[in-house]
Amino acid sequence: MSPPTEQGANAARTMVDWFRHSAPYIHAHRDKTFVVMLPGEAVRDDNFVHTVHDIALLNSLGVRLVLCVGARVQIEASLARAGLRPAFHKGVRITDSDTLPLVVEAASSVRSQVEAALSTGLVNSPMHGAQIRVTGGNVITAKPIGVRDGIDFHYTGEVRRVDVLGINTALDHDAIVVLPCLGYSASGEIFNLGIENVATAVAQALGADKLIAFVENAGITDARGELLRELKPAQASTMLKRQPAADQSALRACIQAVQNGATRAHLISYRHNGSLLQELFTREGCGTLIAHDSAELVRPAGLDDVGGILELIQPLEAEGILVRRSREVLEAEIHNFTVIEHEGLIAACIALYPYADSKMAEVACVATHAQYQGGGRAALLLAHVEKLAKKRGLKKLFVLTTQTAQWFVEKGFVPARLDQLPAKKQQLYNYQRNSKIFIKTL
Repeated sequence: MSPPTEQGANAARTMVDWFRHSAPYIHAHRDKTFVVMLPGEAVRDDNFVHTVHDIALLNSLGVRLVLCVGARVQIEASLARAGLRPAFHKGVRITDSDTLPLVVEAASSVRSQVEAALSTGLVNSPMHGAQIRVTGGNVITAKPIGVRDGIDFHYTGEVRRVDVLGINTALDHDAIVVLPCLGYSASGEIFNLGIENVATAVAQALGADKLIAFVENAGITDARGELLRELKPAQASTMLKRQPAADQSALRACIQAVQNGATRAHLISYRHNGSLLQELFTREGCGTLIAHDSAELVRPAGLDDVGGILELIQPLEAEGILVRRSREVLEAEIHNFTVIEHEGLIAACIALYPYADSKMAEVACVATHAQYQGGGRAALLLAHVEKLAKKRGLKKLFVLTTQTAQWFVEKGFVPARLDQLPAKKQQLYNYQRNSKIFIKTL
């Protein structure tokens, strides 16, 4: 066997690094419920085969998936072939008795395409060995929209009820649930539903962890056309009119889902190869996240965070910026740490060691992951521990540092002498490191 080329070795290292950095996301997403809104345009797009591969991979990683599949462009094509003109009122399709059979035909055809794609298992393809179980059924009960503004919408409907038990039973058996843009009434009628209505209703009913909406563009952009990575629902609402018409309904669905039970919503492009994996398994993502709370959470550290903290501090320890801590020491001191968690990953940390007898506390181990530096997270953590120290009745903070003195000075710390520190800390001072001492009065 010939040795690998340098290019091959670099590619292998890149793959290994990516997979290792994705591991926390894999753990975080396992057994979570994702509702995926897949418009007909996405099914028709050349990138659809890659999208299916990525959906299959999520299923293999233990993600519970509900696919809500639209068929707008396919319905338009069916109407055109039949010589029928589409009718809309305020953006909502009017589905009369002539239109309904074509809607059912198009929606059923798209669903079959999705199911067929998920059923493939060719050798030398990403689907080999997947053996995905796909199910659906009459889990969406619909009702007619009725007459609005004097316009009879006939067989255009909206979701009345979601069979949560039926969907969860299928998900519990590792099946992917595929739902077309159709619903059924108690009287046996079929109704044409907006895919956004189906997706939001299902996400709300299931209390989904994520609603993922595939759109043509990468996500939500500002007035300069720059992608916005994260928005709260109220902020997203102000962006609606700035988005392309095709993306507005998807954004509105994401906002509604988050406001009514779903934890988070994402908008990603169906044209971008790998967008689903990039959004879910990398720190930077590739689309727009809609959530009430920030993707970042400031919280006390626990034993499960030891590995993430070590990943942050070990490069700084190697440079001599931080004092080296073993895993055992870190586990024993973990109650002193506060972290910023970003989508299941530790993005930054800080430690506060109180000396109650002296009414002082040491600030230590301030570290931010390389990919998150420059975002003010260290300052946020410092402000957090300052409040924590005040609540504990402490009067001063101190820090020993060799290379970050200026940053602490900018945060209100002033130079101090060794004899101003608590007696216990004076005894532990490392003269070889020759750290500079700074104190801040709270």
